[in-house]
Amino acid sequence: MIKVVPGRMAGPALTIKARPGDNLMIHKALHLAKPGDVVVVDAGGDLTNALIGEIMVGDAVNQKLGGFVMNGAIRDAGAIREGSFPVFAAGVTHRGPYADGPGEVNVPISIDGMVIEPSDLVIGDEDGLLCVPFDDAERLLAAAHQKQVIENKMVADIKVGTLDRSWIDATLTRLNCYIEQ
Repeated sequence: MIKVVPGRMAGPALTIKARPGDNLMIHKALHLAKPGDVVVVDAGGDLTNALIGEIMVGDAVNQKLGGFVMNGAIRDAGAIREGSFPVFAAGVTHRGPYADGPGEVNVPISIDGMVIEPSDLVIGDEDGLLCVPFDDAERLLAAAHQKQVIENKMVADIKVGTLDRSWIDATLTRLNCYIEQ
């Protein structure tokens, strides 16, 4: 999945299962979407025809949606990159979409082995995407903050030359892995 526009996004998933290269259900989802929703589309990763382009991104911006995640292609990448609306896609093509279905809206989907349920929290940045059940979001946010505190200390220790590496030898010993010096 490539990040088309720099920046971050987070919001509840509005899920769509679409036929490869077909955006009829994406149009319907945009009609149903609420501000902040992240439109997540599984079109099988097919890159033959685009699912969205500049026009649909403009519609999403106007509706104050949270972003797009497309397991398929987009088009008008240059125009989309000029904006700030978050778009992740499997690829880019010049070929436009079909709009004759079939498809489904607000159903469980799977992208690259990650199952996404309607209303799950979708988070994306320059490092990629993740999806968590909405009920687990607060617990996972607390764990992420705790991990960030630990990593911030490591970065500070590296800068002043005091990083504790004793854990490496302890782990290797526990794993019965010995390295000749």
